[in-house]
Amino acid sequence: MLNRRNFLTAAVGVAAATGLTACAKKDDGASSSSAGGSKAITLGFSQVGSESGWRTANSDSVKSAAKEAGYTLKFSDAQQKQENQISAIRSYIAQKVDVIAFSPVVVTGWDAVLKEAKAQKIPVVLTDRSVETSDPSLYVTLVGSDFTDEGRRAARMLEKVLQKAGHKGPVKIAQLEGTTGAAPAIERAKGFKEVMDAEHKDDWKIVISQTGDFTRAGGKQVMAAFLQSNPDINVLFAHNDDMAIGAIQSIEAAGKKPGKDILIVSIDGVKDGFVAMSQGKINGIVECNPLLGPQLMEVVKKVHNGEKVERWIKTKESDFTQDQAKDALPTRKY
Repeated sequence: MLNRRNFLTAAVGVAAATGLTACAKKDDGASSSSAGGSKAITLGFSQVGSESGWRTANSDSVKSAAKEAGYTLKFSDAQQKQENQISAIRSYIAQKVDVIAFSPVVVTGWDAVLKEAKAQKIPVVLTDRSVETSDPSLYVTLVGSDFTDEGRRAARMLEKVLQKAGHKGPVKIAQLEGTTGAAPAIERAKGFKEVMDAEHKDDWKIVISQTGDFTRAGGKQVMAAFLQSNPDINVLFAHNDDMAIGAIQSIEAAGKKPGKDILIVSIDGVKDGFVAMSQGKINGIVECNPLLGPQLMEVVKKVHNGEKVERWIKTKESDFTQDQAKDALPTRKY
């Protein structure tokens, strides 16, 4: 994985137009225009999909922030398929939008389409997830979280959870990974393993790990298989809350108590995750903030105006334990 901090900021020229071809599921109601007759910035945005509560909140944030900013938003849902995103980006290039933003399904395979955008002088902004490119100037900036650090934070959270539970003996961890090849899956696993290898070689072990594709159904199905092959699992590390919630169903179906027989740490911080935590079924959650819309629109404006921006604009996030869940739940916005 390339270090996103090491690239220099690239700002390029822009063009403007409208329209969107049906390369993926589209939201025609997401378009808006500025008041007073002035020309609105046209932003083409390709979303990964709607696989989780986090993603839905992220999409809603982008749409509402674009409307508030007075931008014309062209929004497409890739339904977790890279080919749909590439088609959407090409349609935005053909329509000569001012700026393209997207949250990539996977890390690799973007060079060709990003070169096409650069050739047409349309700047590209990444949101939520990073990509690997042969040319750092193919995108201007990333607005999103530090997924590797989220993995480290999850490991630190597990330390607290184990201590609070008074756990003694080996820690046998099942890991529910995110979508194969996706930046958060790669980097969250990496960060967690960094802490585990550095400080817990003798007592922590990931006994089984498999993708649940960031979905509840995937988490439920894979956890059921985990429990059949490794019934002595005592910790679950889930790369997102939705997989953890799905896994809870399989844990209960197996006659075990989530949060007690199997300690659970997950990442995201969606409201349903906080509900499960307030019920004692999830022990700790590392927040990954999906409400990136306002921050993204500020960046889009700067990029459109040719201003320099930081190469990586990080989001602010917190961590939560069970004893904080009930108090925090009423304030959760997603």
